[in-house]
Order: sequence, then structure tokens, then C-alpha cells
Amino acid sequence: MKKFITFILLLSFNSYGQENPLSRENDSLKTEKLEEVVLTATRTERQLSSIPLPVILVSDRIIKQSGSVRLNDILAEQTGLVLANDESGFEGIQIQGIDSDYTLILLDGVPLVGRSSGNFDLSRLTVGNIKQIEVVKGPTSSLYGSEALAGVINIITEKPKNEKLKGQASYRIGSFTAQDMNLSFQQKKGKIRYALFGNRFSRGRYTLNPDNDENSLTVNPIENYTFNGRFYYEINDNLKLSASGRYFDQLQDSGFSISDTDADGQEVIVNAEGEAIERDINALIKLDQNWSKKFDATYELYYTNYIAEDISRNSETNDIVFSNLFDQKLFRGEIRANNKIGNIGTITTGAGYQYDFLDRSLFENEVSFNSQYIYSQFDMNPLENLNIIIGARFDNHSEYSNQVSPKFAFNYKITDKLSIKGSTGYGFKAPDFRQLYLNFTNPSVGYSVLGYKTVPQELQTLFDQGQLAFGTNLTSAQGQARVDKLIAPFGNDLEAESSIGYNIGLNYRQSNKLILDLNFFRNDFRNLIDTFVLARKTNGQNVFSYQNFDEIYTEGIEFSATYHLHKNIEISGGYQLLYAFNKDIKRQVKNGELFVRDENLTSVALSEDDHYGFFNRSRHNGNLKVFWEIPKWTLNLNARAIYRSKYGLGDTNGNGTFDAFDSEAVVVDGFATLNIAASKRLFKKFEIQAGADNVLNYQNINIPGNPGIRGYVRVNYQF
Repeated sequence: MKKFITFILLLSFNSYGQENPLSRENDSLKTEKLEEVVLTATRTERQLSSIPLPVILVSDRIIKQSGSVRLNDILAEQTGLVLANDESGFEGIQIQGIDSDYTLILLDGVPLVGRSSGNFDLSRLTVGNIKQIEVVKGPTSSLYGSEALAGVINIITEKPKNEKLKGQASYRIGSFTAQDMNLSFQQKKGKIRYALFGNRFSRGRYTLNPDNDENSLTVNPIENYTFNGRFYYEINDNLKLSASGRYFDQLQDSGFSISDTDADGQEVIVNAEGEAIERDINALIKLDQNWSKKFDATYELYYTNYIAEDISRNSETNDIVFSNLFDQKLFRGEIRANNKIGNIGTITTGAGYQYDFLDRSLFENEVSFNSQYIYSQFDMNPLENLNIIIGARFDNHSEYSNQVSPKFAFNYKITDKLSIKGSTGYGFKAPDFRQLYLNFTNPSVGYSVLGYKTVPQELQTLFDQGQLAFGTNLTSAQGQARVDKLIAPFGNDLEAESSIGYNIGLNYRQSNKLILDLNFFRNDFRNLIDTFVLARKTNGQNVFSYQNFDEIYTEGIEFSATYHLHKNIEISGGYQLLYAFNKDIKRQVKNGELFVRDENLTSVALSEDDHYGFFNRSRHNGNLKVFWEIPKWTLNLNARAIYRSKYGLGDTNGNGTFDAFDSEAVVVDGFATLNIAASKRLFKKFEIQAGADNVLNYQNINIPGNPGIRGYVRVNYQF
């Protein structure tokens, strides 16, 4: 670590006095302060400060100067966004305390698929060719449909602008033999534009808590490749054709040990090794047409395919001991149009068709969904200082009841510097393939998980095979009656999860010197889908399935500030106060109806002060960032700190919530991480960067993506 800090300091002193031919170009704290344009919140170009919704914009300047190479690292440093691992060990992003299952991930405006237990692995996405990242908080189903309950994250890649061929090549090496390589080309040639990008990322094996063998965790090495291509052709002044594609391929070593029995019935430990393969293909073709100065339309065809395959073999016999295939495809066609109505505003309308297909080893058959949708939005300015957005979307789906998703938002400019904004919207999430069609039995432990639609047939099969435990004195007819009673509720459809979100806040902007944002939020959920114990098996294990549960809510305050202490020194920070509770459990606690056992094993009513609420939610989250540019030396320095307070991973006392009496074994204490980086321009076209993530060396077995201090050096060449 000392070597990296010394290297950063040497960059500063060695650069003093050098001529700086690119100082004007690189003084980005001054040149970037034109109003940022955001596309995701309204599906039209809008200035960030005028949008009546809570929005985060991360520019390419911040991305490059931070030194991060994967999307999850960038998002973790933003106010109100928290990287969290679920009980399965998969990592996802929380927005306003809502799990990553409910956040829609877009690439250039179209959805990405492929989730592990509902979580989208953001580390699949490199940031090497990203122009900006836009995050819209709160229910956004009025424009984007299912999965947009918590919000939308849109990754927007660069668009060619230069007549001359431009490009860059970079190489970064760091701790745990992590290597990241980028190569890109882009050019605007007459009516044609094109951009090509390639990335290779690899990381070696590492171990968490190596000094504690009993609780250590080994994370296997990975290697992946990303290729992006974008093509534009201006057919004429009013008609533009574009096409883009992305290919992602990842290989990760895998291995585990399981208990088995040999021919003599003796227990043996089988060591298995293999590999996990992930592939992600995205293809989009789009036609933009200007019918007049006031009316334009866009026609899109989009296809994506995500494949994950995991095969493990016995280390000695080479026999397959585990095989799992996940193959998801999505095809979507959409037409949307914008119609400007004088000086009043713009009406945006759209309609589309979507087809989803999934082939998975844990499903008995291949399954598919299809849906049709239409939406409309009126973005208007009835008064000079007032902007109002009213919109709604209708979704017709093959597997659940129709959904109508309305939205209302406003932004009122009180003064030239101060504005108040508020929004309310409806969001929904359709039951996914896993919740409907999963048919899984753990081969070593023996429990089973059945999707909602598989319960009637599979539960009957388990009963016919004598695997259900209903007691020893029941007749066959009585047992069948019990099974029929368990199956009866599954005759209806599983309801889509839904939420209503409220945001209201203030924005203060003193030119670009000081920007303050304060936002109060609340999200009320209905029909939350979760697992429950359906039946008991004769081996002592349970049969789980899915059902709609009672209402939950998240609420809190978000505050962020950006201040330019000097024309080249930017300080920014943010804080989130979060409360997340199950309404029914909170009601029981308030009425003294929920009990726990204290340290003396005495049963006591859980108090409101000892009731913390939902698992994996921190009451306090914050960040602080400093960016300092020194144009004279063509040098920039930055430091970014993130704090997360205590949270619980599971329920150890059986009352279904996280409280002060849960075992310390499932509690992660509050912690902070610190990331630093320094970049120096050399010889006009070269840039060298050095930095370190997690400088404070925080490690926890429950956070496998944070393996201690990670130093790196990066060299970039622009041509």
C-alpha cells in the first residue's frame, strides 16, 4: 500500500513545471459545467436540473477519474444506492432500500436479462466505453413496465463525433493479478458513424479471512471478454438508421465438495471441479424519423440472449456430479413518437410487443411469456416556472392480470436558484420464471422448491411417492384430502407485485458552485412474492413454494451536495436515512404481540426500539468524494469514502424480522471503505493512473466482493 501512495506523490512532484499543451482540454471541472442532458427519466432529452424526478447522473469524467472498471464499483459510490449480498451470496444494487430484483437495468435504453436469484450481476458490465450512467429512483413502470418498481439504471455508451479516426488503448494491472484491457475506435465519416470497443478482464483466485481456516472463503478466478459495436447511417436529413450489438463471454472456475455414499453405504466426500460459463448477446436495430419539426418517431427491434452453464465433474472419476443450464431469450419490438404541442409541452406515446423464453435445467419444460403494452406521457409547462408530467402505461401479459401504471410529477421553480419537485408513481413486477416454474430438489440436503404453477402436479407426485409427512395414523384418503387442501389455493394466479412510490424534495443550485438536493421518499408494496413452507417431507426437510405476502414499505430521506471549493476542487457527498418494515410485523410489535427470548431465555415482548426491520437494510448510508484537478501539472487526484451502518443477514430467533436479539453471527457491523486514485497526462497522448480501492482494508466473509486492499496501475494511450 505504501508503494502505491509513494507512486502517487511522485507523479505530482515529477510533473511540476512540465508544459501542458492539453490543459484547456483537461480542465474538465470548468468545461463540463454545461447543463447535463438526461434521457431515461422522460425518454426525451431534458436538462438534469429541470427534471421533477429524483435522478442521478454519473458522467464519463467521474468514471474515468475514479479508476473503476466495472459498473458495480461506480454505482456503490452514489447516494441512495447500496451494493448488497443476499442470503445466496449474490450481489445486487438496492435503490431506496428496495432489492435489486425490482430495478430495471438498461443498456442504451433497452433491457438486459439474466439474473441469479433475482439479482443482476452488475460486474458483467465494463465502463470502458460509457458516456454516462443515469439512475431514476422510484417506480417507473409508467414508461418501462415490469421490474421498474425501485427505479431504472440506464448505461449509455459513447456516440462517435469526430471526422478523424479516434481511439484509445489501455491496460490496467492490480492486486490478485487483476487485469483490464480496453481497445476502441470511433469515427464520423460523412453520413456514416461507427464505434468499436473491446475489453478483456481477468482476476485471480483470492481468499477472505485466510487466517481463520474455519470461516475462510475462496473466490474462484474469472476471465471475461466484452465486444461492443455501434453503427449509424444518416439516410437523409430526416431519417437515420442505427444498429448496435454487444457480446459478453465469461469463464469462471468452480469447485465444491459434497457428501455421498459409496457401494457399501459408507459416507464419502466427493470433490468436484468444473467451470461456469456466461454469455450475453444483445442486438438492436433502430430507425429515427423526423416527420416534421414537431413530430418524430422511433422504430426499434431488439433481441437479447443470456446463457449461464455450470458443469462440475468428480475430480477422480470425471463423472458429472452437477449440471445446470440457464438460457433466457427476449425479443421486443417497439414504436414510440414525440409530438410537440406549441410551447405547451410534448406528448410521448409508445406501443410494443415482448416475448420472453427460458430453458432451465431446474424446470420440467421450456417456458415462455408474451406481453403487449402501450404508454403515453404528457410533459408540459402550463406556467413559466412549472413543469408537470402526467403519464400511464397499460400492460397485457400472458401469465398475470393486466396492469395499469400511472405517474404524476411536477417541478416548480420558486426562484432562479430554488425549486421544489415531487412525484408519485405506480410500479409492478411480474412473477418471474423461477417463481412460477421452478422444480428443484437439493440432492444432498433433500429440501424441495416448487414454482407456483408446478405445485398441483409435483406435490401430488411427492404424496404418491410417499415423501410427504402427514402423521402415522392418517388413511390414504385422509392424506389425499390434506394434499387437496394444500393444492387448492394454487388454482388462482400469482399476483404481480406492485408499489406506489412518493418523492418530494428541494433543489438548490447556485450556478455550478453549490448544488443541494433534499428528497423525502416512501414506497408502499403490495403482494410481495416470497417463499414459504408448503409441506413437510418424510426426510425431515421442507417443501417450499411462493405466495403473495402482506404489505411492506421503505421510507427515508436522501441528501446530496456538490460544492466547488475552488474552480478545480470539487467536494460532493450524500446521506440516506432508511426505514424498511413489514407492516404486519410492525403492527404486532406495536401491540406487544411479537415475542423473543432474551439472554436469560425468558420470553419477552419485542420493543419498537429493538425492532430494526427488514434484513440487509442499513439505517444509515453515506459517501464523501473529493476531486482535485491541477491543470498546470495535467494531474488529478481524488478520494471517495463510503459508509454503511449495521445490518442483519438473517433471522436467528424465528420471529421473521431483524432485531436486537438476533445472533451476532448474522450481523454485519457498520463499516467504511476508502478508494483513492491519481491520474497524470504525459506526452500529450499518454495518461498514467495509479490508485487503490478499500484502502482501510475492510474484509468480511459475508461480502465476498471486497477482498482487502486492491492497488492498481493503468496506462492509457489516445490516438
